[in-house]
Amino acid sequence: MDSSEKRKKKKGYSWAVLAGFNAALAAIAAKFFSSQLLGYGLVILLNVIMWGCYVNSLKALSSLQATVTNFATNFLSSGLAGFFLFEEVLPFQWFAGAVLIVIGVIILSKSSKEGIKTHSD
Repeated sequence: MDSSEKRKKKKGYSWAVLAGFNAALAAIAAKFFSSQLLGYGLVILLNVIMWGCYVNSLKALSSLQATVTNFATNFLSSGLAGFFLFEEVLPFQWFAGAVLIVIGVIILSKSSKEGIKTHSD
């Protein structure tokens, strides 16, 4: 993989992480703002931004890599926001699951479309 492909892939992961953050922010906005109009407006805006970021991530990554990175970022951001902003309790299982998700994302980030070979019977 040459340097331009690596930059493209790195940019794809950045877009996927931004998509996950925006999805988490949308959930936070729904809980955080007492004004329904403001809350719903932010949820819609942040979801539109999230989809734009996600589509950009798909230009550089496989759909699996983009989706899993987006999901992991959303999961971790939402959980930590719940803990810090809303004083929610995060049990040990949440942290264990978060570690497994991060490990899975790292493994998937090492894979590539070119590295996957199909075998016909």
